[in-house]
Amino acid sequence: MPRPIEALVHAEALAHNLGRARAQAPNARVWAVVKANAYGHGIENAYPGLRAADGFALLDLAEAQRLRALDWRGPILLLEGVFEPRDLELCSRLKLWHAVHCEQQIDWLAMHKTHEPHRVFLKLNSGMNRLGFMPAAFRAAYARLDALPQVDEIGLMTHFSDADALRFGADGIAQQLAAYEAATEGLAGERTLANSAATLRHPARTANDWVRAGIMCYGGVPDFPEHDAAHWDLRPAMTLRSRLIGVQQLQPGDSVGYGSAFTAEAAMRIGVVACGYADGYPRHAPTGTPILVDGQRTRTLGRVSMDMLAVDLSALPASGFGSEVTLWGEGPRGSRLPIDEVAHAAGTIGYELMCAVAPRVPVHSV
Repeated sequence: MPRPIEALVHAEALAHNLGRARAQAPNARVWAVVKANAYGHGIENAYPGLRAADGFALLDLAEAQRLRALDWRGPILLLEGVFEPRDLELCSRLKLWHAVHCEQQIDWLAMHKTHEPHRVFLKLNSGMNRLGFMPAAFRAAYARLDALPQVDEIGLMTHFSDADALRFGADGIAQQLAAYEAATEGLAGERTLANSAATLRHPARTANDWVRAGIMCYGGVPDFPEHDAAHWDLRPAMTLRSRLIGVQQLQPGDSVGYGSAFTAEAAMRIGVVACGYADGYPRHAPTGTPILVDGQRTRTLGRVSMDMLAVDLSALPASGFGSEVTLWGEGPRGSRLPIDEVAHAAGTIGYELMCAVAPRVPVHSV
């Protein structure tokens, strides 16, 4: 019998969440963002639930090839563009759209020999200060691209740094949005500004021709804990579940796990779960991190080890060896544990937990 841990990817939840992006931006087309192997869900697992998207956005050429192998014939956007000149050959062959964020990428396009001109999105650095042309250089970059026979249509894009929160008492996007509007005024081209946070929080001002639905497709919340998944009507697309493989009875003063990080103050019953940091569960999750046993909420105890973690069974007398454990996602009998709650307790974000599920965990699409 295999070890009982597994991850489930819920196609219906993915489709529902994609529909929420459409509802937020009814006049825009939707890029379903599937970078990082569909945020750890697996592109092949996520595709059935996301195939109604207008296009897919990602980073990796190999992932673009996997999408084409799934018979996707629609747009695919490389969010960071190409990384060396020969990547443009694959863009031509696979008909990939790609971001242009620096002069070197324009130079490579100018030297590229192709029979079919490329569709590109010119990226503005509106204040994130990662990738993109500064506002003062943006129009010159646009003019260079527009003069190239290798380039067909030029789209315009940026990325907000604070769309998920309030910043200095403002709304998080005002300064960057103003910079974007000034830099792109009068320029032709389809526009894409909104990530998940902007799509949910600021759709009226940012939902232009395309929105980029990333974490929201997977049921994660970009502005947790201010809002939770129920507030945005998002459903978990991933369930990580396992079972209890042991039960121990503690007496006052007994400790649990490495470093004796938890000590019982009274007699209590604990369970041992077949899940640890080698499976992708956060090692730094402290005592008290929420978890479901047989669909009932309880807490973790002590340190997470490589292959196991402990849970409190004090209030769960009917649970024991073999009981189902939900680390996050959909539990039995309609129970649910949002991944953002687990991440918040561990001092991280749901994005990281999704992407960190280890290769040794079997993943099934349901």
